[in-house]
Amino acid sequence: MNIKDKMKLLGFKDITTARQYKNGTKVFELPIRMYGKHIQVASFKSGYVRRLTTSKSTSDYQLNKRIDSEPDYYETGKKDTIGRPTYVKFTTRTCELIPNEVDRLEYLVDYCLKNYYIKQANMIEDGKFVPKWVYDEANKFKWFAGQIENLENGDIYVHEQHAYWNKWKEEEDKPSSVEIIIDGHRYKVK
Repeated sequence: MNIKDKMKLLGFKDITTARQYKNGTKVFELPIRMYGKHIQVASFKSGYVRRLTTSKSTSDYQLNKRIDSEPDYYETGKKDTIGRPTYVKFTTRTCELIPNEVDRLEYLVDYCLKNYYIKQANMIEDGKFVPKWVYDEANKFKWFAGQIENLENGDIYVHEQHAYWNKWKEEEDKPSSVEIIIDGHRYKVK
């Protein structure tokens, strides 16, 4: 599956302006809300991948992997007991840049899937853990006040993660799940 298909499947919405496009930046809005606003992420020509903030008072979050820089040594101006100058070792952590655009977008999709779609499933719009389209077609379920009600038999399921999935009576009616492997870690998405 290519990167465009993955983004379409996950509901990434391209909101790149003409100026950003000209500069080599791509901005996407996710269908996930956090703190009442849709999450926006961007890929920059410089090699950075960031989560954008809508507030002017805070800076964007770096999503790139962090790596240690090569150590620098600085003379302290002091001498040891033998009379040799002493040095201090100084290292910093920096972002690992991703120069290739396709690799940046792949990394961005994997990061969003792992950190926003899976880890923060309760932040999905309206607090739904299960894609709403799965049940809209069948018109068998009603979403209300953090609960799912089965309209056929009246069962009400609380809105705790995975609690809903364990309450299916018929094995053949149980919704399917998808397994996703990101950076060697297996995730099961229902």
